[in-house]
Amino acid sequence: MTTQQEKAQEQSTEQENVELQQPEAVEEQVQSENREEQAVEAELAAAYARINELEIYVSEIDAREKDIQLRAQAEIQNIRRRAEQDVEKAHKFALEKFSKELLTVVDNLERGLAALDNAVTDETTQALVDGVEMTHKEFISTLGKFGVEAVGVVGEAFNPELHQAISMQPAEGIESNHISVVLQKGYTLQGRVLRPAMVMVAA
Repeated sequence: MTTQQEKAQEQSTEQENVELQQPEAVEEQVQSENREEQAVEAELAAAYARINELEIYVSEIDAREKDIQLRAQAEIQNIRRRAEQDVEKAHKFALEKFSKELLTVVDNLERGLAALDNAVTDETTQALVDGVEMTHKEFISTLGKFGVEAVGVVGEAFNPELHQAISMQPAEGIESNHISVVLQKGYTLQGRVLRPAMVMVAA
């Protein structure tokens, strides 16, 4: 066999080998491409899942932020309302301590009037009584302008928030659980009790 024939035979053998290997290579290439496609699809699926997670997270954060804003606004409104109420109370009850001190003066004027009523004998003394009565009325009127009101009247229903009962006794013409005797008048300032009335209650 000549060298040329040997070479030709080798080439034909190599070609046969290549032809035999070609379907295997093609199949391997197809499988490789399939694997790449599957990998890409898996990555895409993971990416979409991550996007969904992030969207849910962002929506939860938005909802939480709105809730925080609403709570903050409500708290601000509550603080503002409390501050307004405190200012209103401060204006209303700024005179409370001063008013309490004036009640002693009213009590003394009323005691003086009661004593003068029993001691009146002539016109001069009556003029004195009239003067003290006018002073007392003016004083009560001035207190009323600032929201100080007297409480505790005979025949009025007993109210434990306004009255302090000293005792209970049967009383003619007075219904049960009503005031029969006022020992000391009570006073309120803008509806708040400055001093409860000391009373006796009909049994």
